[in-house]
Amino acid sequence: MSDESSPAFCDFCRLPRPAGTVTAEIGGEQYVFCSEHCREAMLDADRVFTRYHGHRRFDPGVAAIDSVLPQGCPRNAFVLCSAQAGTRAGALQAELVWRALQRGEPAVLVTFQEPPAAVVERFVTLDWNVLPYLESGQLRVVDCFSYRMADRGGRGRDGSPWNTHLADAVAPATEQVRDPTDVEEVTNKLESALDGDGVAARNAVNAGEDPGTERMVECGIVVIDSLTEFGTLVQPVQAYDFVKDVRADVCKARFVPVFAGATYGGDADAFPHDLAYVADGILDCKLDGEIVDDGLLKRLRVRKLDGVLSYQRWIAYEFTAGRGLVPFDPQAEIEKRGAQRSDPDADQVETGEQAPDSKDQDVDAGDGPQDGTDADGAGESRDAPGDEPGRPTAADENAEN
Repeated sequence: MSDESSPAFCDFCRLPRPAGTVTAEIGGEQYVFCSEHCREAMLDADRVFTRYHGHRRFDPGVAAIDSVLPQGCPRNAFVLCSAQAGTRAGALQAELVWRALQRGEPAVLVTFQEPPAAVVERFVTLDWNVLPYLESGQLRVVDCFSYRMADRGGRGRDGSPWNTHLADAVAPATEQVRDPTDVEEVTNKLESALDGDGVAARNAVNAGEDPGTERMVECGIVVIDSLTEFGTLVQPVQAYDFVKDVRADVCKARFVPVFAGATYGGDADAFPHDLAYVADGILDCKLDGEIVDDGLLKRLRVRKLDGVLSYQRWIAYEFTAGRGLVPFDPQAEIEKRGAQRSDPDADQVETGEQAPDSKDQDVDAGDGPQDGTDADGAGESRDAPGDEPGRPTAADENAEN
């Protein structure tokens, strides 16, 4: 209910109220609305929207991305991750999924470049255990790669024990696409994963158990590992239509953000990089060889993101197990290393090392070993070659005779 001291927001949708608002008395209380539509909706609804529209924006959870998106990321955004080869874009995608899982949201990972077991292994290398999330159905995989493998995912007799273990763990949460060149099949499998009625859910229902999955609307995240690989499987017009349909059906209709990988080598203007006009956001990852001599630094920036404030600046980063993407200032690191070289004492204090005492330097290096030590400074004498400790030698036996 509104009063004179409250902000001018609609009592139903909580959007700002312009002049000429609509009022209604409901249950003896006076309510003020921004439109007739909201008043009618209020009469038919059992609840109202809160002022904070949590479904509209979210923080991806990746430190470098959050730092340049002070207002968060729109939930209905299709973000193209345009990455140069060597920037570890796969690890970035894994962190986007992991942060969503840590927020308690579901996630769908569509893989064209690796089998599901290898996808899980990518999380393991970053010290992130996703097996519980696979088991609960919070993490779901759409497998568009295993059609290339004879044993369909590494679960056959030719797979290693560890690979077989991971493949068995991820199998119940996987929607397998038998023919990725069939765009309709890929789309249907993605929708099944989003609706939470995939293989794992169906098996649980058949067993009389709670499927434990939820339909993804206004929550969760979808990550597509490589639109570049997908573009090699289908005709160009099919590839473009697939991206546009996913943006419409997943991002705009469900309010579920999609992060789609796109690796480039020589031609940075081919599909899917020429979809900048379609994508709501573009995340660039590149290797920079101009900052450090004889070295390449990984850098990223948010080139654009519709609907929110973003800072288009390059950020250097590296990945650390357990922490994920760690941003840093390369110039500050260079200055720090230079200061350490010019002041050795500062380096010793930082590393916890102490300079050797002067009295330890009195022994002349040319004096050789003393007190029965060998040339390496060991405190024990060596047995003659072929002799074993504790066994009499030939000289000892002659002496006894």
